[in-house]
Amino acid sequence: MNRKEEVLQDVVIKFAGDSGDGMQLTGSQFTNNTAMMGIDLATFPDFPAEIRAPQGTLPGVSGYQLRFSSDRVFTPGDECDVLVAMNAAALKTNLKSLKKGGRIIANTDGFDTKNLRLANYPDGINPLEDNSLGNYEVIKMDVTKMTREALKDITMGTKEKDRAKNMFVLGFLYWMYNREMENTINFIRDKFGKKPEIYESNVRALQAGYNFGDTTETFTTTYRVEKAKMDAGTYRSIMGNQALAYGLIAASQKSGLSLFLGSYPITPASDILHELSRHKAFGVKTFQAEDEIAAITSAIGASYGGSLGITTTSGPGMALKAEAMGLAVMLEIPLIICNIQRGGPSTGLPTKTEQSDLLQAYYGRNGECPMPIVSASTPSDCFGAIYEAVRISVQHMTPVIFLSDGYIANGAEPWKFPKADELAPINFEFKTQLGHEEEKFQPYLRDEKLVRPWAIPGTAGLEHRIGGLEKQNITGNVNYEPENHQLMVKIRQEKIDKIAEYIPEQKMDNGPDKGKILVLGWGSTYGAIKSAVAELLAEGYQVSHAHLRYLRPFPKNLGDLFKNFETVLIPEINNGQLIKIIRDQYFVDAKGYNKIMGIPITKTEMVMKLKEMLGGMN
Repeated sequence: MNRKEEVLQDVVIKFAGDSGDGMQLTGSQFTNNTAMMGIDLATFPDFPAEIRAPQGTLPGVSGYQLRFSSDRVFTPGDECDVLVAMNAAALKTNLKSLKKGGRIIANTDGFDTKNLRLANYPDGINPLEDNSLGNYEVIKMDVTKMTREALKDITMGTKEKDRAKNMFVLGFLYWMYNREMENTINFIRDKFGKKPEIYESNVRALQAGYNFGDTTETFTTTYRVEKAKMDAGTYRSIMGNQALAYGLIAASQKSGLSLFLGSYPITPASDILHELSRHKAFGVKTFQAEDEIAAITSAIGASYGGSLGITTTSGPGMALKAEAMGLAVMLEIPLIICNIQRGGPSTGLPTKTEQSDLLQAYYGRNGECPMPIVSASTPSDCFGAIYEAVRISVQHMTPVIFLSDGYIANGAEPWKFPKADELAPINFEFKTQLGHEEEKFQPYLRDEKLVRPWAIPGTAGLEHRIGGLEKQNITGNVNYEPENHQLMVKIRQEKIDKIAEYIPEQKMDNGPDKGKILVLGWGSTYGAIKSAVAELLAEGYQVSHAHLRYLRPFPKNLGDLFKNFETVLIPEINNGQLIKIIRDQYFVDAKGYNKIMGIPITKTEMVMKLKEMLGGMN
């Protein structure tokens, strides 16, 4: 049989099926395989909002989108080249995101009468048979039947055998894109080595899918994507929550502070608790609390005792933690509050992404309660951003809010990880004795940064009491005097404002320092903005991109950047939150672009919006 190989530059695959079909595992294994080959990639896992929606229904569809390229990529792609549809609901849910002329790999067993009915297709209508998919290349495969045939010698029940059909599909795609299977076989061995039948069934299904592609006469072309041209170094594929956990461990090691995580499980933040609990060798202590309030107050207690206190949550949990966050501000101790944002309000869209907690982070507490805010832009950026959040918290004796979201937390990309000696130091000192001019320890005596000393309880001569009631300046005694309260409110605000002197100035990510439009982004809009601006710059448009890591306080030169552009566009996955703060602080008539659908902004949407604005300006 004559085979030919075609070299592709960029491919987007969407794996979609029932939430029990293993699409997340299939996608993550293809991702790891891609990363090992040195190909750049970006992913977007799309989980169903229901814990266990009825099998075969539209709400139960689980997806995993992967883009891999020989060029640098910053988004998981706007449209798919290949859609793997394990059932009718997966096809119906995702067809709109498939390019015209794209390829559908359909498991025909998932398009029987029952599955078609559950996917709300009219009686008698089967999209695989009625020519409605004429704009696409449709590859029909009875994955279920072929998986069962490959496992006929294994003494397992049919239901158990069917769980391996995702491996059959993965094997077929490994063949189609010229991949080796060894790393996935090793993964299966590590995961199921002590369960021989499960191990054997998954490996056989994987090999059967590969052999099906290799032996059938239906397919005559395989595809290959070359390595991406990336900076020299050691890379690994990493997800946002993983990078966040590793950044916390690195900050703990560099600062010399033992890490304590007090957390209550909540989507999409739970993986941070899971990951940190694996690293007791680094002195990490994890505590799964009975509720969100116990989680943050345990972390406050750890910080008071001289540890690095961390708590992780999402928007609903942030609401419950608000009072304790105010306590940490009043105590003026280090604390990291990680908010992995999701769609709201209330329980909202638990598994969908949104940037809707920025105003909550700014203002969502009683009283005048200022806290620094740091955000991550990509999965790998979580490492550096959380490391910086710890530095600010420790060196400025303040709780810090760290913002990520579901898109960043669950997405993956290659990460060139640093060596330990490349990380900036996190220098600080515990107070261990009275100062020359102190007759008695003054817990709120401040340095030039307005930072009070950090004295571990039990240190001889430094006995002190702190709590949530207003403090007298310097002594820390409880004080209700009006003038003192106003003074302390002003001091606490000024301390946070002064952090701007100790963070980098804002730089352009792309484009000139002066022009028509500045696109100002924060968080997970990074990839779409960067890709869109790069495309428009190549076409000769006057557009630039700056992306914020420091959201409170802002870099001190940010206002000057605005003066160099005719207008500012702020894209957000919310109803307009950063734009309110920018307009308030800088009196800039910024324009907004808002998408609140539980999915990221795409590059195409950004290009269209910018061209519309530039056309109006011209």
